[in-house]
Amino acid sequence: MSILYIVATPIGNLEDITLRALRVLKDVSLIASEDTRTTAHLLKHYDIQTPLTSYFEHNKQSKLSYLLNKLEAGDIALVSEAGMPAISDPGYELVVAAQQRGFKVVPLPGASAFISALAVSGLPTDACHYLGFLPRKTGERKRLLESVAHEKVTLAAYETPHRLLVALHDILSVLGNRRVAVCRELTKLHEEVFRGTVEDSITHFVQPRGEFTIIIDGCTEKMMVVDVGDAVFRMGQLKRSGISTKEAMSQLHHETGIPRRELYREWLKLK
Repeated sequence: MSILYIVATPIGNLEDITLRALRVLKDVSLIASEDTRTTAHLLKHYDIQTPLTSYFEHNKQSKLSYLLNKLEAGDIALVSEAGMPAISDPGYELVVAAQQRGFKVVPLPGASAFISALAVSGLPTDACHYLGFLPRKTGERKRLLESVAHEKVTLAAYETPHRLLVALHDILSVLGNRRVAVCRELTKLHEEVFRGTVEDSITHFVQPRGEFTIIIDGCTEKMMVVDVGDAVFRMGQLKRSGISTKEAMSQLHHETGIPRRELYREWLKLK
């Protein structure tokens, strides 16, 4: 029975590939690639002549039967544009279909952007909630962030350069001014790891360029101790004092660690 190999490829530096991966890419009958141009560059660098076929987000369903038929004749390797296939990249449907057909599915571990970012972030690594790419729409992105606002584990997410700043502003609004590590172009020429608070990162990345991985500190004990209900009495005091809404939100956030978005919802309920 043939094997479907799930092969991790470099996320930037072409040297970040295992000897086993190179051997498998040479030996299989076909390589299914998310981006054949990127994979062709890798194969040329290592003088690998294996035939390529495209397998990406918009043809993954139509290509499924073709690849399963090819598996009947020989081993296939699946690669993404960078990193580990099926992790925020095409591959899940093929893995499931191959397993259902009785083919063996074998992982070849290697480079992963979010694992690399987590390792150098300086934030807790004992547990992590991987969020993948944050939703494009603001409402969906905020709802996702709200759903993990009280998780104690470190959070990890991918973001594109043109949405980085709006995403960071949403993180600030929903999760508060937490510690973050914003990693740019990992393993590439312009690699950068920025560590600081969310507000610091917004100030730093004025014109974001490259691919980003955001590592976010989990909800701390300080944030968990005081909930919104406990802050309502303090809100009443501040509102009666005549303080502006903006000043009140800033002060309450500093005192409680509760995200401004949650505080503002309760503030509006006060008479």
